[in-house]
Amino acid sequence: MTSRVNTSFTLIPNQKYRRSSRRSSCFSNTFDSDSQPLSTLGNFKALPLEIFQIILKYLSVKDISMLSMVSKTVSQHIINYISTSSGSKRLLLQDFHDLELPDREDTAIVEHYRSLGLLFKRCTLLLPTKERLKYIHKILADVSCFKFNGCAAPLQCVGLLCYGIFLQTLTAGWDELECHRVYNFLCELTHLSRKMQTVVCSKPGSARKLELRIRLFCRNVLLDHWTHRSDSAFWLTCILKPWPMVNQARLLYIIFGPISPQDGQVVWQKMIEGPTDESCLKGLAEAIKLLYDTGTKEWTADDVISLVDELSVVPREWLLENNARLLILSGNNICFTFMASKAVNGRTIELAKLIVFLALVSEKELYCMDWAVKMMQKVCKVFSTPVERNNFLQSVADAFACAIMEMLQLVMSGDGDDDDRSFMNLFHLVQAQASFHKEVLYLTMNVLPS
Repeated sequence: MTSRVNTSFTLIPNQKYRRSSRRSSCFSNTFDSDSQPLSTLGNFKALPLEIFQIILKYLSVKDISMLSMVSKTVSQHIINYISTSSGSKRLLLQDFHDLELPDREDTAIVEHYRSLGLLFKRCTLLLPTKERLKYIHKILADVSCFKFNGCAAPLQCVGLLCYGIFLQTLTAGWDELECHRVYNFLCELTHLSRKMQTVVCSKPGSARKLELRIRLFCRNVLLDHWTHRSDSAFWLTCILKPWPMVNQARLLYIIFGPISPQDGQVVWQKMIEGPTDESCLKGLAEAIKLLYDTGTKEWTADDVISLVDELSVVPREWLLENNARLLILSGNNICFTFMASKAVNGRTIELAKLIVFLALVSEKELYCMDWAVKMMQKVCKVFSTPVERNNFLQSVADAFACAIMEMLQLVMSGDGDDDDRSFMNLFHLVQAQASFHKEVLYLTMNVLPS
């Protein structure tokens, strides 16, 4: 059947398919067969529309998508079929809650919506972006799990994930101006900006359910499915850039920060109450690298470093160990640039303490300690005079001594259940100092470690 369709359909001579000549008039509510050139229907012209729609029921979404490219008339027939109750019921699957697979993006329903996105992309090709979005919203309006607050069990639902895959397929290859229109359309549809304003202007954790909804919508619909990092950076920029830096940091924490495994809500005290692990910081580090490494014109190196600095006091000042771990996970370039910024701005004491906790994290995670030493050596060169460099190195030595004394006092105070943890932190810090100074001696004596 496919070969007969391809050879028998002919395009109208001189018909133009440029975006600038697209018109929404081709999408009337009903299809008038008498007003359309029947030659573009090929062998289907002898069939009543009802029979044509019955044939569509036996085709896969991918096959219907291919068929939609045959001619404008066939595409219109398909659009009319999608708008029917039977077509909508068949194409807009809503089994979003029956999945317990570890990789939910590989499930059949997700692939279905990927194919459906391509079908809508092809069927709406001749429409201006604004009209495309209005039409698609009209078709998808009855899928409650695609709405911001539409699902009662969002953590067990792949509805927003399917919606995100659908939109990714639909907008693939669109230029930035069109994608900005998509983002603005979604913001208007969901009142996303107003909801974001509510959470960034409220006390952290006072609107936990709304924080969770914003996180799920941004991650599932806008950020997590792109093949190219530059695409993810574009959408993250759309989310963050309209806001002041302090609000950008708060949104970054809401979208990528640590969450509770029980209810998925953002854990605001995680970076303040005690040392955390890589899993809690990985999302934040990846987002920071995304903005720094992809060369997005809206973000300078200073912008990203300022964002990291602001993030480290959300909701209050982090433990230095957690700050150091974030810098290590963010990569050498961001780590050095962040520390060099402190050196340039005369924040020597802060910088020295950070060196200590870079060494502590390296010791705990079994990273090579020579990395921390070489980072200190590289930062040392940022200082412009020998006096400044000597003061910095003295500050590092003092910072090691102060950190050890503080942890020793904590151990000696005997703070109940935290005794073992405090003792292990002290043990790791002493080991870190020994390993750090050993690498310094190797470097000074020009001796290669065995």
